[in-house]
Amino acid sequence: MLRRGSGGLNAGDAVSDREWVKTSRDDDRLKIVAAGPWTIRHAPDIERQAGALTPNGARQAVFDLSRLDAIDTAGALVLFKVVDRFKNAGVETEVAGAPGDFSDLLARVAEAEERHAVPQPPVGRFSHSLEVIGHSTVQAFREGRDLLSFFGLTIVVFGRIIARPRRLRLISTINNMESAGVRALPIVGLLSFLIGVVLAYQGADQLRQFGAEIFTVNLLAVSVLREIGILLTAILVAGRSGSAFTAQIGTMKVREEIDAMETIGMDPMEVLVLPRIIALVIVLPLLGVYADIMGMTGGAIMSMLVLDISLTAFIEQLRLALTPWTIWIGLMKAPVFAFLIAMVGCFQGLRVEGSAESVGRKTTQSVVQAIFLVIIADAVFSIIFSTLHI
Repeated sequence: MLRRGSGGLNAGDAVSDREWVKTSRDDDRLKIVAAGPWTIRHAPDIERQAGALTPNGARQAVFDLSRLDAIDTAGALVLFKVVDRFKNAGVETEVAGAPGDFSDLLARVAEAEERHAVPQPPVGRFSHSLEVIGHSTVQAFREGRDLLSFFGLTIVVFGRIIARPRRLRLISTINNMESAGVRALPIVGLLSFLIGVVLAYQGADQLRQFGAEIFTVNLLAVSVLREIGILLTAILVAGRSGSAFTAQIGTMKVREEIDAMETIGMDPMEVLVLPRIIALVIVLPLLGVYADIMGMTGGAIMSMLVLDISLTAFIEQLRLALTPWTIWIGLMKAPVFAFLIAMVGCFQGLRVEGSAESVGRKTTQSVVQAIFLVIIADAVFSIIFSTLHI
């Protein structure tokens, strides 16, 4: 057995209950500190704790041996197996902090293991692809589980605010409404107008073949008011406001402002998350109405230019095509879409870990997840409305 500072062999070792392995993480870099005597006397406990270590998505792992008091062949073998397991998982590993005699022992153990290692069959491309798919599936399930847990926490905090309305951050809510709603009017209006123009042009081009150009108005009414208007608005808001929520909260996390907030007794869910969710739930339906108006305006202008339909005829045909459900179905989806976008944006912001790179990565995930959930929710709404025949 080699003991730190002795440079030679000792016969005994004190038994102590302790934590043999401590881990800390900085973004994709996992630091594993080995502590205490790693000797055969404590091998079962050390192997149990070391065996439970997993990369957990890390790309780099540093095994810090600076706090290792002693090591023998059994401890060196356990350490070699853990490092080898991380390497096989594709993690870039580094062993640091070991004095010269410890390093010599580790090198001899590694050489002996490699000499007697049983050659593993080559991993085929299919097996590798299967492993990647499995890993991605597990990660997706974990992400979904954490998001569901965050949803539950949001509902609990929302119930607390209903019970005590004075805890709501009204000024922060209004600021977020102004940022997510008023400042989004130009981009939402322009794109909705252009979508109306495109739909009217394409619809007229097809319906003209059957002499049914007037039904372009019906096509516009159903597609813009029932589906495209609110769906396009939700996707724009997810890319604009959802990503902004993640970046804002993530930057605060990097600067440790959220830790300071918790230290002085402020709840980040009440201060940061709930005002953003409430603001978006209020403004997205209003943006949806605005998008519908701009989309129909674009369609009306294109119908007058291409189909020579007067504004009076357009409005009359629109009145015949519309039912109350055509408008309400689109608007009923808006609060649900808003809740999903804001919740995902805040959730990913609170998961940022310590670097600007992490902020960028979580912001991208936020946009992708929000749009994915919005489209899933839209599909669910379509099935429900179809079942109800509305």
